[in-house]
Amino acid sequence: MGAIDAALRRPALSWRETAAAYLALTKPRIISLLLITTVPAMILAAHGLPSLWLMLWTVLGGTLAAGGANAINCYLDRDIDEIMHRTSGRPLPLGKIEPASALIFALALEAAAFAMLALSSNLLAASLAVAATAFYVFVYTIWLKRTTPQNIVVGGAAGAMPPLVAWAAVTGGIGWPAVVLFAVIFVWTPPHFWALSIKYKDDYARAGVPMLPVVASMASTTNQIFVYAVALVPVSLALLLTGDAGWLYAAAALALGALFVREAWRLRRDPTTAAAMSVFRTSIYYLALLFIAVAADALLRA
Repeated sequence: MGAIDAALRRPALSWRETAAAYLALTKPRIISLLLITTVPAMILAAHGLPSLWLMLWTVLGGTLAAGGANAINCYLDRDIDEIMHRTSGRPLPLGKIEPASALIFALALEAAAFAMLALSSNLLAASLAVAATAFYVFVYTIWLKRTTPQNIVVGGAAGAMPPLVAWAAVTGGIGWPAVVLFAVIFVWTPPHFWALSIKYKDDYARAGVPMLPVVASMASTTNQIFVYAVALVPVSLALLLTGDAGWLYAAAALALGALFVREAWRLRRDPTTAAAMSVFRTSIYYLALLFIAVAADALLRA
């Protein structure tokens, strides 16, 4: 009833406020992190710069697909979003948008994403993007999120799909380098998200969401973060085995991996919220810089 009462008391939104509310449903900050993995994967697939138009349409299509997935997540999680302090300011808990309108908006984004990717590149790229949304919605949000602390481990596969979409857009297929980049994001996701969820442990507990820090001890959580951080190093270096990366990427993968492992080790030794947020910030830099290295290395070798 809280969201309904808030909506009744709230004056009508201006068109700017309404647009901002719909934009917020898509979680733009999350999208930006996902899309930074798209363009480098396209450059690697093309062994140089692909068509600028193809990159533009693929990024736009990926943005719409990811935005639609996030909006569906907001629709499905509106009950717990209202309970959690971190998410209580989202449009649906505040009553800025009707749930049915949010769902229609999300489905429209997915339809537009599929059409855009299918027309600008190929059916495989479009199908992979929509499959990522389906996995995120049905496997992660509906099934795993509220039932198991391994939710983000399995569910992370949805967020790891952009390199596959990018590779398919350029080549019409899926190559081993794209699979390696998928694996990098897949292994990166648990320590990235668990570090953040340490800070919001009480929020998740209040909402009944069994994130790892809620159901496991701090020692167990930080140990698992460290293990995943260590595992990232050989996974990232596996790109060298495909023959599609050189010394620049290797140096970046080793240096960034060492930085991530160091921060995870510090968290293990000093299990505090401040140390966890340091791991979280480092994880963002890690992913962004690693994929920039993918692009730079591919352009250098072109």
